[in-house]
Amino acid sequence: MQGNWHEGNRFTLLPEAQQFLPEMFRAIEAARESVILELYLMESGRLTESLIEALGAASKRGVTVLLLLDDYGAMGLEERDRQRLTELGVAMRFFNPLAWRSLAHNLTRDHRKLLVIDGELAFTGGFGAVDAFLGAWFEVAVRIEGPVVADWVRLFSRLWDSPLSRGEGEAALVRGLKVAPMEQQGYQGMRGRVVWGQGYHYQAIRRSLLAQLDTAQRRVWICTPYFVPTLSLRNRLVRAARRGVDVRLLLPGPDHDHPGIRYAGQRFYGRMLRAGVRIFEFQPSFIHAKFSLADDWSAIGSCNFDHWNLQWNLEANQEVHDARFAAEVSALFERNFLASREVDPTRWASRSRWQRLREWLWGSLDALLTRLR
Repeated sequence: MQGNWHEGNRFTLLPEAQQFLPEMFRAIEAARESVILELYLMESGRLTESLIEALGAASKRGVTVLLLLDDYGAMGLEERDRQRLTELGVAMRFFNPLAWRSLAHNLTRDHRKLLVIDGELAFTGGFGAVDAFLGAWFEVAVRIEGPVVADWVRLFSRLWDSPLSRGEGEAALVRGLKVAPMEQQGYQGMRGRVVWGQGYHYQAIRRSLLAQLDTAQRRVWICTPYFVPTLSLRNRLVRAARRGVDVRLLLPGPDHDHPGIRYAGQRFYGRMLRAGVRIFEFQPSFIHAKFSLADDWSAIGSCNFDHWNLQWNLEANQEVHDARFAAEVSALFERNFLASREVDPTRWASRSRWQRLREWLWGSLDALLTRLR
């Protein structure tokens, strides 16, 4: 599913936590009416401690503070921190609480990342409230201003009000939230829309990327930490490269939080390399960012291009169609390509048997998981 394209927005690219975390905390400190925060990962630690203090301070000065967490992703949030949030006046709800009676039901998780201030300013990306984002992982966020923020508020409100979201915060709290006006002057040319997915029934994010691959004339560059692409995505990457489009993948190197996913995706390298797709593995740290670029279209958000995200998770991306913003995203890609090791097709073809075995083992497990619905 997807929102409409809106003109008159401003988007600011914020690469690395040193840029987006201070911006987000300043925004919370300046909130006058409401703070809504939706996260997949939140666990006790230094970053969460600072976040609790900021949310609590906002609540104390009369700001409505709503915190929506995925029940599985918040397993690392200690009970004392949950109690502190409640005592400070933060309304909390948890998406899809884990239950033994329906194990398959537990697979659907809220993987979105969103912060909205006063219905006027929003942030999205791949961030979470875990200490790894303080420097160990490379991440990217985008600051959003303009009429498209209203779509983010509506997306949050529907999930907060859903029967799958439970907790201390009343569902009706979202119904009085302010949203930015649908038409705003001042930032002509910044077109944007929200695209979201809700499990395998609604894959608007995947369809949007496939459409870009089908129509791109110059380039398609994709950064994702968990690359286990569907057959349709693999085919389109290959076709785009064969018709002369500059197709590049920016993927994690050996520093990976789930090495098995890396091996499962590497089994597809050979065909893509032979077609002319260039693959870069980031070396300085684990790259957790999710952003894409196709000509002057770009997308930043929560969605990884692996089967798990596309089949079960709730995801959301901010899409932007603007040449100026695309130039900034392109420059970020270029910097990260320089910090990466490009996979050589000849060397890859002669990789070890042990490497091939790992690809087969993890690939077989991935294929098994795709049959679970």
